[in-house]
Amino acid sequence: MSSKSRINLDVFKVVCRAVSRSDSLITMANHVTQLLVAALQIKGCTIFVLNPETKELEVLASFGLSHEYLNKGPVMADKGICAMLAGKAIVVSDTTKDKRLQYPEQAKKEGIRSIVSICIPFYNKIIGGLRLYHHRKWEISERDLDYLSILAEHLGLAMMFEQTLSTIRTINSAITDLPEELFPLLT
Repeated sequence: MSSKSRINLDVFKVVCRAVSRSDSLITMANHVTQLLVAALQIKGCTIFVLNPETKELEVLASFGLSHEYLNKGPVMADKGICAMLAGKAIVVSDTTKDKRLQYPEQAKKEGIRSIVSICIPFYNKIIGGLRLYHHRKWEISERDLDYLSILAEHLGLAMMFEQTLSTIRTINSAITDLPEELFPLLT
């Protein structure tokens, strides 16, 4: 594939609106993966959340990949093309010649020829990853990498917003479940 840009402003707006207009993190992530696969005409897309304790990337949403591939084993954030903790996008334009893959045989079996892995940051911390899979060799353009990096930043904001909102709802629920005698103590 050439390094011709595939993401234009219209595509970017549609994907960003899917992020900002959703009231559910899972729904938003599913929409984003589907939109990126369709717009870029690629094989698949996955959004991962970083488990800070195990350093494992856990699937939040995925589209276009088999259940078998998604369950191939743990995807470690500090290994191979997941060496994302440095915060840089990693492009594997030909999986048959790159030694950084954690699961090269599974990628071959799945028909994956190229992978683009982009960190999802929140402030200066990596909280997840956006990964795009192509069935052909793909020399992604710098412009598309820029668009995807900006999208990843928006995903980070959405993920943290959802986590904060969930925490607030939990606290609210705990407070409303308190006996009425304790309410004066809260004011």
